Amino acid sequence: MKIAVMSCIHGNYEALETVLRDIEQQKAEKIFCLGDLVGYGPFPSNVVEMIRSLDIPTVQGCWDEDIVEGLNSCECSYPSVLAEQRGKFVHEWTNQHIYDETREYLAELPKTLLDGNLAFVHGSPQSQHEYLLPELNGFIALERVLSTGADILFCGHTHIPYVRSLDQGQLQVRVMTGVETLNAESRSFNTDLKRIVNVGSVGEPRHGRPNATYVIYDTDSDQITMREVEYDYQKTCAAIIERGLPAIFAWRLAKGMEYAERADDASHLCERGV
Repeated sequence: MKIAVMSCIHGNYEALETVLRDIEQQKAEKIFCLGDLVGYGPFPSNVVEMIRSLDIPTVQGCWDEDIVEGLNSCECSYPSVLAEQRGKFVHEWTNQHIYDETREYLAELPKTLLDGNLAFVHGSPQSQHEYLLPELNGFIALERVLSTGADILFCGHTHIPYVRSLDQGQLQVRVMTGVETLNAESRSFNTDLKRIVNVGSVGEPRHGRPNATYVIYDTDSDQITMREVEYDYQKTCAAIIERGLPAIFAWRLAKGMEYAERADDASHLCERGV
C-alpha cells in the first residue's frame, strides 16, 4: 500500500491542489496530513475545506493551535521585533478570514495519529512547536520515536524534508534504588531500526526551491520516496500581496527559503517566549 504524507500547507491552496493531483497520479491509497493548514498563506479556509471534504486524517499544527488557543499557546521566540510584528499581524489576519466551523475543526484535531507501526505528528510527540532537526542528538531522536510505540515517525514543522535512520543500538540507564550510589542498578534494552521522516512543506518550502514537497511511503517495499512538485507559486505570491499579507511572505515563497531579520535586536524574545 502506498501512503502519502504531507504537512505545512499554510493557506496555499494552489500548492495543495497540485500536490493532491500528484498523489492521485502516484496511486496512493491513503493520505495523512501533519497540520499547519493555516498561517502565512492567503486561503486558509479553502485549504481546510479541501482537507475536510476529502476526509484526510490530520494532526494539529502549531499555527492551527494558535488560531484556536490564541497567541499565548506558542512556546517559541521570534528572532526580531519586526518578525514578531509580522507574526501577530498574520495571526490576526488569519483569525479574521476563517469561518467559525473552520476554527472548530482545527480545535478538534488530535496531536498524534497512529496507524500500525507508523506515527504522525506535526513537530514532535511532545509538542507541535518542537523542531526535530536532522542534527538532533541521537538519543533524544530515538526517544521521540520510542515514545509513540512506532517504527517510523512522520513529522513536519521545519519545512525541510529529510529521512533519518536510527540504527539498532543499546541504551543503558542507571537507576538509583537507595541512598548509596553502590545500590544503583544498571538496566539496558535494545531497539530495532527506527526512522524519522520529515515530509517538508506543501505551502511554504524552505529547502531552497519554491516546489511543494511531500512523501510517499510504500508499506510493502518499506520504501520512502520524497516527492517535489512544481506548481504555479507565482499565483500564490500575487494573492499574498493582493489580500494584504506582508510582501516578504511572497518573496520567501518564491525563493523557497526562510527569511527573518536578526539585526534590529539580537536579544529580543517575543512576548510568548518570556
